[in-house]
Amino acid sequence: MNIGLLARIEAKPEYADQVQGLLQSALQLAREEEHTVTWFAFRESETTFGVFDTFESEEGRTGHLQGRIAAALMEAAPTMLASPPDIRPVDLLAVKLP
Repeated sequence: MNIGLLARIEAKPEYADQVQGLLQSALQLAREEEHTVTWFAFRESETTFGVFDTFESEEGRTGHLQGRIAAALMEAAPTMLASPPDIRPVDLLAVKLP
């Protein structure tokens, strides 16, 4: 795994619990993605969330961006998010896994 995505998600305060639930339910979708090596959803503050995931190839990263998790997030964005998700491609420099 040498590439990833880092997404920052800002929920509208009244939808923070629903955004948390959306991310928690997305775990099963991430498990079903053949090319997603690791996938983490996290919460930074009451309304700020994030996702970090990794891939072996650009094909896997592109497929993920066109997949069901991204579609669900974009569908929820107009209602539940304060702004569009900030999704950035990243190159991994060093990795430690169990």
